[in-house]
Amino acid sequence: MTTKKSLASLALCAILAAPLSAADPGVVKIGAIFAVTGPNANLGTPEARTLQMRVDEANRSGGIAGKKVELILKDSQGSTEKAVSFAKQLIEEDDVLAIIGPSTSGESMKLKGLCNDAETILVSCAAAETIVNPVARWVFKVAPMDSFAAQMIFATMQGMGIRRIGVLCSNSGFGQGGKAQLLKLAPGAGITIAVAEDYDKDATDLTGVLTKIKGQNVQAVVNWSTEPAQSIVLKNIRQLGFDVPVFQSHGFGNLAYAAAAGKAAEGTIFPCGRILAAEVLPAGHPQKKLLVSYRNAYIAQFNEEPSTFGGHAWDAFGIIAEAVSKVGTDKNKVRDFIETLSGFVGTAGIFNFSPADHNGLTMDAFEMLTVKNGRFVPLR
Repeated sequence: MTTKKSLASLALCAILAAPLSAADPGVVKIGAIFAVTGPNANLGTPEARTLQMRVDEANRSGGIAGKKVELILKDSQGSTEKAVSFAKQLIEEDDVLAIIGPSTSGESMKLKGLCNDAETILVSCAAAETIVNPVARWVFKVAPMDSFAAQMIFATMQGMGIRRIGVLCSNSGFGQGGKAQLLKLAPGAGITIAVAEDYDKDATDLTGVLTKIKGQNVQAVVNWSTEPAQSIVLKNIRQLGFDVPVFQSHGFGNLAYAAAAGKAAEGTIFPCGRILAAEVLPAGHPQKKLLVSYRNAYIAQFNEEPSTFGGHAWDAFGIIAEAVSKVGTDKNKVRDFIETLSGFVGTAGIFNFSPADHNGLTMDAFEMLTVKNGRFVPLR
């Protein structure tokens, strides 16, 4: 696990880099807002690392279409207030071409209107469907849709004969967005949600809410969050002797969460991008080459496994770089290019954007994974 000192150094290095002129035609200025430190660091740290790695790689190769990339990275610590303040700085003072991030859905929703009004491209790394639904002209996201994750979970439950479940969600933007999708889609899947409970995203003990769910005679539990509480849910549910399958959202896509839960994480089921199972993909899979290359580069530089969250930063930068390489740095042209970009191979899936779809992914972006011996493996 990265130390606080090294995390701070990472953010500081990007923020304090010698500024380049916003008017310099040889520069592509990109802003980024990630929760590098704080309770959502398991999202923001791999995002910041991956983005810096991609920028460094681009500049070593001559930049994007011969233009040097300047990255201005801000650590929001997961705070919506800081995210808004940093976004205003990036737009008004730094005149960035685009902003990548934030890490969380709550922050992204706060920036949606701000960036749209300022006509500045936002490529969010968060997952809540409301970030792009309804569509905002200047706002895109690279994490797959909540509704797809919910549908994958319910389809898996159907195959397991599960019909009655309990749901608990954090009170974060991501948690509440997921809860809405679960409640909406359950009836059509033949799933009864016997109880749906919220908990504080900073909770350190969830025994009370889990005891309530246990009393409802459910066949499985779904937790929807991105915070460390994901690990606490797993520990508490097993401490209660609650022996039912536990499903998590795609927010579980970092091995650090499984490691924090220890043995209690074994058997946890969740939908996620293929980056977590890159090595076992068939040789001809269209994402395999990219995923293995990213995984190897990340491990070589940081000596730890990549996460689905770092992959979101990889995709966001790649999409912006593709646009700049084709149409230059005019904001309107870059926005228009992204909105019609199709067949773009990313870590999260194959992106096909359109004016009506600013996410560009389908349900096929997900694989159902489980925890086995402390590792993520495909569910069989």
